[in-house]
Amino acid sequence: MEIHSPFYLLFLITIPFLVFWYQKKGKKNEAIFLISSKQFLSERIINSGRKKNILLRSGHLLTLILIIIGLSRPQLVDKIKETSVEVVDMILVLDISSSMLADDFQPNRLEAVKKTAINFINSRKSDRIGIIVFAGESFIQCPLTVDKSVLKSLIDEINIVSKEYDGTAIGMAIANATNRLRKSLVKSKVMVLLSDGSNNSGEIDPRTSAELASQYDIKIYTIGAGTNQAFTRIPGRGLIKNEIDEETLMFIANKTGGKFFRATDIKALESIYNEIDTLERSEIEVKEYSNYTEIYIWILLPALILGLFIEIYKRFILRSMF
Repeated sequence: MEIHSPFYLLFLITIPFLVFWYQKKGKKNEAIFLISSKQFLSERIINSGRKKNILLRSGHLLTLILIIIGLSRPQLVDKIKETSVEVVDMILVLDISSSMLADDFQPNRLEAVKKTAINFINSRKSDRIGIIVFAGESFIQCPLTVDKSVLKSLIDEINIVSKEYDGTAIGMAIANATNRLRKSLVKSKVMVLLSDGSNNSGEIDPRTSAELASQYDIKIYTIGAGTNQAFTRIPGRGLIKNEIDEETLMFIANKTGGKFFRATDIKALESIYNEIDTLERSEIEVKEYSNYTEIYIWILLPALILGLFIEIYKRFILRSMF
């Protein structure tokens, strides 16, 4: 409850002074008729008159208090909150070339990426997320969706691409993801691109794709996954050369307003996803409205009724002329 005009409540201070004045002077001037001594009246009449007087004065004071409180306009306040969430449309672009079987991440790069991606998705409650996987070509694994259970289920199904589709087509993957995001009406459109190689397939250069993405205000975070060693072992296939094109990944991130990260182990990868999660948070706008209900009428109305009752009591019961 709130008081619209609290200034009027200061008049309540006068109540004790009125009581004090009445006790000292006021009650001496209120007699209906004067007698030389109260010994001419019975004790019953005196007590009855005293009680009626107390009732009337109490009624007057209560009426005055109610009027003062009513004038201060007490109000009931109902707070209404309106919350709107500005979601983020995000596509995870994941490398599934054969080099992702390297065991420098346990149990291998792909499984480490899938695990951290699922943890990342769990933290994005209201955003729409999609998945594109790529090797020599790019494929849509899951379109933009808010259904996190479906999304995580489809991540579990991601496997290394077959030999005929092997390679690293970063440019085509970015172009495919851009095509999925370009018609989005949300304010924040984001791509998280993870690769452990350099572009060696596809018809579109990664830099050209990055420039195209920037025209649609799509921000790209790039992650280069793999150790800093020259060669990495792939179980059953021997050693492969680490060919992460950091320069191109940096260009992609800088061109689109994103950021480049280097992940050399699973802990670093988890830390990167946590940082991206912090950088790309949904904007929540909360508007608060106040609905005021005036209740002074429910205070002034009893004051009016009480005042009328006192006057009727005085005039017709006590037959007072004043």
